[in-house]
Amino acid sequence: MTTVFTGSTMNDEARRERIFQGDVFVYTASPASRELVSFARELVAETFGGVDPTIAQHSMPVERFAALLADVKPRFIHHPRCKELIAVLLDELGFAPDETYFDVPRLRTSTSDGYLDSGISYAYHAHRDCWYSAPFNQVNWWIPVYDVVPENVFALHPEYFTQAVRNGSGRYDYASWVRTERPSAAQHIYSDTREQPKPEEDLDLSGELRFVMEPGGVLLFSGAQLHSTVRNTSGVTRFSIDFRTVHIDDVRSRKGAPNVDAACLGTTLRDFMRAGDLARIPEELSAEYEKEAVAHVERANGSSY
Repeated sequence: MTTVFTGSTMNDEARRERIFQGDVFVYTASPASRELVSFARELVAETFGGVDPTIAQHSMPVERFAALLADVKPRFIHHPRCKELIAVLLDELGFAPDETYFDVPRLRTSTSDGYLDSGISYAYHAHRDCWYSAPFNQVNWWIPVYDVVPENVFALHPEYFTQAVRNGSGRYDYASWVRTERPSAAQHIYSDTREQPKPEEDLDLSGELRFVMEPGGVLLFSGAQLHSTVRNTSGVTRFSIDFRTVHIDDVRSRKGAPNVDAACLGTTLRDFMRAGDLARIPEELSAEYEKEAVAHVERANGSSY
């Protein structure tokens, strides 16, 4: 059973425990999340000029639209202002800045009616972030930038939180992805040929959960939750922000959600920065996680999910 907590005052340790059990937390917009959304809007407006970015797809060649996204998304991801605002947001929601690490925030888009659903605006199939080498103590953050509707958000599939899904994560190596696949995202306009972990069996996704929140609202859930991009039929492009956090105590103790079906190599832990000073996670921890991933795959090769 998945429980959705709204506006919870639960402390962070108890909240992470619930998230690792499959529960979800929703918060209304805070001063920092509003400012983060406002900053994203500023960059997007600057990039798109006088065109409304949420409906630009109806008046712009897809190649031009993709080029604009290829310009604004990296600028948002790497802007120091984003890191400053995320640190404040973490503090607002009770995440200890000296113990919480976050990765860079992504500016995501989902265009309507298949206009652009590959590469720079990839429409994600059902997946767990843990199929992509994310640690099982990862907490996912999702924040809408403009108004959203049920037809352009994304969906959680909580019935699969403890149910294994046959998937292609055994062919995924994060280091290889960063080196060769991620840099080519903007080149994939009409189709996306990059190898990504996907379900390799039919799934019943009828029990999906969709969250429609105000701009700046915050959704927290486990990186082990199966989730997917909703087929956008709204007529408008959805812009959203997502990033991920881990607590250093959870990383050290291996506390997190269960691994029911992931068999990938590598770890994303080197992407995380401490909120208080942007220091990286100690290298020995990342190296240990890499070794443990190899050992897990070796053990899994003797059985099947």
